[in-house]
Amino acid sequence: MAMTGVRRITVDLGLVQKSPPEEIATEGVPARLAQVAPEHRETAIELLHWGVGAIGGMVFGILPAGVRRRRWAGAAYGLAILGVFEGAVGPWLGIGTKDRAISERLALAGDHVLYGILLVDQSEGRPSG
Repeated sequence: MAMTGVRRITVDLGLVQKSPPEEIATEGVPARLAQVAPEHRETAIELLHWGVGAIGGMVFGILPAGVRRRRWAGAAYGLAILGVFEGAVGPWLGIGTKDRAISERLALAGDHVLYGILLVDQSEGRPSG
């Protein structure tokens, strides 16, 4: 949810045109989004993002403890998730991720780093929760 707050700011400032979940919903699987009532589409997109984030958190949680305890692990994991979307998922869904401006790429990287950092309890080197 912290990542959602950062994303709201970056979209409002014009740094991010469309969030990856919004791209998935509107460009990758628009027929699925069309099945959702117009007044609930923004909520559906947000729930998609939270669902992906929850699954990502579970996957992080099953990584070996020696990896998760590294100070850099959360940030690297967040960037890896963005990399998988940009390099594989987006293109597979027909989403043109290569056309992003540098400022948009940096904003997306920043919120994914935040997501990863929040997965790790920095003070004790354990997954948070």
